[in-house]
Amino acid sequence: MSTLVRSEADADPEYWPGIANVPSGPRNKVAAALAEKIFAAAVNRLQLRVVYDDGTVLGAPGGGPRPEMRIHRPADFFARLGDNGLIGLGEAYMAQDWTASDLTEVMQVFAAQAAHLVPVPLQKLRGLYLPKPPRKERNTKVNTRSNISRHYDLSNDLFKLFLDDTMSYSSALFDANGPQLLDARWDDLPEAQQRKVDRLLDQADVGEGTRVLEIGTGWGELAIRAARRGATVVSVTLSSEQKELAERRIADAGLSDRVTVELKDYRAVEGQFDAIVSVEMIEAVGYEYWGVYFQTIDRLLAPDGRVAIQAITMPHERMMVTRRSYTWIHKYIFPGGFIPSVRAIEDITDRYTSLRVRERLSMGDHYAQTLRLWEERFLAHTDDVSELGFDQVFQRMWQFYLCYSRAGFQSGYLDVQQLIFDRRP
Repeated sequence: MSTLVRSEADADPEYWPGIANVPSGPRNKVAAALAEKIFAAAVNRLQLRVVYDDGTVLGAPGGGPRPEMRIHRPADFFARLGDNGLIGLGEAYMAQDWTASDLTEVMQVFAAQAAHLVPVPLQKLRGLYLPKPPRKERNTKVNTRSNISRHYDLSNDLFKLFLDDTMSYSSALFDANGPQLLDARWDDLPEAQQRKVDRLLDQADVGEGTRVLEIGTGWGELAIRAARRGATVVSVTLSSEQKELAERRIADAGLSDRVTVELKDYRAVEGQFDAIVSVEMIEAVGYEYWGVYFQTIDRLLAPDGRVAIQAITMPHERMMVTRRSYTWIHKYIFPGGFIPSVRAIEDITDRYTSLRVRERLSMGDHYAQTLRLWEERFLAHTDDVSELGFDQVFQRMWQFYLCYSRAGFQSGYLDVQQLIFDRRP
């Protein structure tokens, strides 16, 4: 067992124990030394410049510009890395053990080589020394409400600070015929979010008289746009904060007679629907429950109905390797979640349901730019975030989350897909 010592970070030990306290003890000393060797060997193969405050520099030979990672407290940094692997990397950033010239660019270098950072023999032993997902975070009917609440019930006012007026918390779809994607601006985001929603509704054939089920309400934008087409919408969420604001927005749009928002687990829904739409909800379902998720959709879908799902995805091989891992994202951002591969979705629907993927659209580059705009907006409102009661450790955590995610899409480690299903033989 590791013992703990206080960190120099500005972290409340009661609220941020993993940041305020640094692992220590004989076992951690060995783990930290091994982590330092693995880190140095990996960095010396990467197009990354790592600078210690004492002047030590690591990085692959060669010139040219490259992102810079600066390590301020190496003992703490490697103690965390040795104790918790990549969880420790994120915690070390939250504790300011290291900083970066461009956090996204640094994380992109790591993401692009994620499968090769740790030697293969040690990868095979990961289950022996890395933490496992807590049983209390498995997405059972009992646990799921708590998992969702920990993220989505943080504060509607917090999300308003970095989301656009549509309150859409998922990848936008920018105009391929308009300005270049990399030049996307904040003013482009609301239209791009509506374009994403409209494409899903179009593909699901949502129109006058359509009975729509939305799994995962968000803050109501999709339900509003479906209702404006003449559809009747049932939208389910497990976030009380989202339900409250979504209902207010729906009422302000004059559509309360067409939309019902229910605080309900998707597994408890009854009825039959012509279209079922779900935007970036499957990631919160959990690896063990994907079969139940799609079987539920299959049960609720009318015979000639269609399903439109927007899902973050990862390569199948990486999904299989990491499916039982406990990560920084689980611990601090999305407890109980896991990102599927397209192959896993197709295999599960083929095996357990009558649903078949009819069409899909890859839009990972669009998510990278969506996240860039969110990060810029978040950083521009840090004083407002503080006024809401979120401290500096939280703000570093949130920036790490946005940059970590964007790096995944920019490197190609992550993608986001719009998948359309029907019951075509």
